[in-house]
Amino acid sequence: MERKRSLSWIICRYIVTEALFSFFVSFLFFFFIFFVNQLLLMAQEILTKRVPFNQVALLVLYSLPSIIAMAAPFAALVGTLMTVGRLSSDNEVLVMLSSGLSYANIFIPAFAVGILISLVSFFANDVLLPAGTVEFSKLYRRILVSTPALELESNSVKRFKETVLVTGNVNGTEIDDVLILDRTSDGERRIIMARGAELKDSGTASLSLDLTDAFIQSSKEISREDYDYASSSFLRYSVSQEDLLQAVSTIGPREMSSTDVRREIKAKRAALDERLEERYSRAIDYGLLLEKSLRLGADSGEWNRRRSHFENFTREAVNAQGLRRDRSLLIYRLEYYKKFSIPFGALCFIFLAVPLGLFARKSGQTVGFIFGLIIAVFYWALLLGGQTMGMRLGYSPFWSMWFPNILVISVGLVLCLIKVRQ
Repeated sequence: MERKRSLSWIICRYIVTEALFSFFVSFLFFFFIFFVNQLLLMAQEILTKRVPFNQVALLVLYSLPSIIAMAAPFAALVGTLMTVGRLSSDNEVLVMLSSGLSYANIFIPAFAVGILISLVSFFANDVLLPAGTVEFSKLYRRILVSTPALELESNSVKRFKETVLVTGNVNGTEIDDVLILDRTSDGERRIIMARGAELKDSGTASLSLDLTDAFIQSSKEISREDYDYASSSFLRYSVSQEDLLQAVSTIGPREMSSTDVRREIKAKRAALDERLEERYSRAIDYGLLLEKSLRLGADSGEWNRRRSHFENFTREAVNAQGLRRDRSLLIYRLEYYKKFSIPFGALCFIFLAVPLGLFARKSGQTVGFIFGLIIAVFYWALLLGGQTMGMRLGYSPFWSMWFPNILVISVGLVLCLIKVRQ
């Protein structure tokens, strides 16, 4: 019995070597998939705008950390399945057990590799990704100044500081149906509509559009009934360099480190609590006024104001409930938990991959690879589903992001009990 609990470090090193090799092969596969899906499409879009190839290559390089962080956990799943599946189908596991060694000689090396991969994935997602994003933004801003056409896409809405540009179909430098919302130098709201537009090289670092069949309307902020309008067969409109750079200067929670996201969550939570306190205070004030008008009865002057007090109370209460579902705060919380759930999904996959691979009887590597792809697709669907439900239905961000990992661990532990008891 004592021999059953012993470990063979030679076997452990052998399994670690096999697992790392299978992980490397699987990582190349998933890296290529994500690379083609996210990077080459972006590079192709930029290349069509005549951006120099060396700048495109740098953009791709700065985007690599996100690909590494996403590919590593799935590679850990498939690599472990392939390794354990081959050991089982080649009867090496049977020989090991017949020699008096336990399953710990497989689990411990696999867990060690899983921890290593999780830490590497987390480092890429939490350290390299924010750093790469900063460099990506700097380079993209330089490219944007020299090539403003990058911001033009078919059927899209672009915001440049105080300007909103809505475009129809874009064919090269030609644009169909353009809508521009901005403010004049006097602070008036302005709407510009045109049947077509053409991007022109004005010789400056700005987005210059020649509008045809344009209609312009401007109105004052205070009095909307005081407005001016005009029409023109030709109009030149420009978006300044400062406004162009403003469009790409914002960094979302996905590109931040977990520490920065946590700091932003605290700030947003404090601001939300302050707004909620203000709303609830107003609701209480209107509620007290409503109670007062009802207590004084129909003989008082406050009686006629009871409906107004009730409507104000209801409005403030409804607005307060709406504020509690702050979409921006919810997105940040989802991304915060996602920064941990995906990288450490590699370790969670080990709980499932090891016992599942032990059930292989023949063609262990091939079967492990196929099962790994199926599980990866199912896991990704659960992750996207949880994120969607968290954003639209207000589900707990923690459970939305960690439910796939918890499910994987639970199924893996059940399979472990089944296998050990055989």
